[in-house]
Amino acid sequence: MTDPSGWSSPDSGDEPRRAQHPQHPQYPQYPGAGRGSQGQPGVIPLRPLALGEILDGAMSTMRKYAGIVFGSSAVVALISAVLFLLADRLLLGSVEPVLLDPNATQEEQLDAVWEALRQTLPVNAVILIVTMVTQTFLTGLLMVVVGKAVLGQPITFAEAWEELRPRVLPLLGLTLLVALIVAVGTVLFLVPGIAAYVFLSLATPALVLERGKVGKSLGRSTALVRGSWWRVFGILLVALIITFVISLIIQIPFGFAGGADIGQGASTGSLLIGELGRAVAQTITVPFAAGVTALLYIDQRMRREGLDRELARAAGGE
Repeated sequence: MTDPSGWSSPDSGDEPRRAQHPQHPQYPQYPGAGRGSQGQPGVIPLRPLALGEILDGAMSTMRKYAGIVFGSSAVVALISAVLFLLADRLLLGSVEPVLLDPNATQEEQLDAVWEALRQTLPVNAVILIVTMVTQTFLTGLLMVVVGKAVLGQPITFAEAWEELRPRVLPLLGLTLLVALIVAVGTVLFLVPGIAAYVFLSLATPALVLERGKVGKSLGRSTALVRGSWWRVFGILLVALIITFVISLIIQIPFGFAGGADIGQGASTGSLLIGELGRAVAQTITVPFAAGVTALLYIDQRMRREGLDRELARAAGGE
């Protein structure tokens, strides 16, 4: 029996017809498409996508589902900012800044660096944990929203959460595993870390949309990227550059407002303004990055597995 959502993988036990349509010579109009569209019930046309269509699809999702996208993203960003600020004040507030004497010997300078790292380790650990938990939740939620946006279907926060809830723990495990794999590859040598990141970049949408398991999602991502590594890398790089530029533009005014004192010894007001700037930037950039990743996953499946036909059926087309 075919999965009515249209997202099941070819080896999930459904009919194998998805893999029988790797070519897309034409894209006929289907009854479920919007007026005047050519196979496009939602934010993207149901056919292999160009880079511009992936970027535009991510932006369209943010516009058409602005309430749930920006609402959830803003709440998560503000919670993260508050926790970061508390961690900084509580864990670093009583710590004396390590002053590096320019006339010190090389050994003394190295000792000072290690001491500074030791002092900041607790707050960095808290930041890492908070970031992983909050961003994993938000990214998973946004994957569900993009899945509905592609089909042109409405969704509420409660519905998105109900869809994501059974996969929160596997998603956390997947995020941790991918981070460890990429970290090991980066420490060994930079190139393996980048290669691993690209090969595993589609694991999150695979787990959320296909409702799979951690190991299978890693394999699905690798299989979808294999043979298209440079294309996937290029699209992810473009998205990264865009998010970096947007984040920088948003945070510059907050940086001026907060003054120049940053890091250890910074005033609470400066830290608060800085965290507010990061929260505003993340509210915009995280949904965009998640949207690009989800649409890239969908694009790869349409190219390799004929997913467009399954999605057309799910949208009421065939």
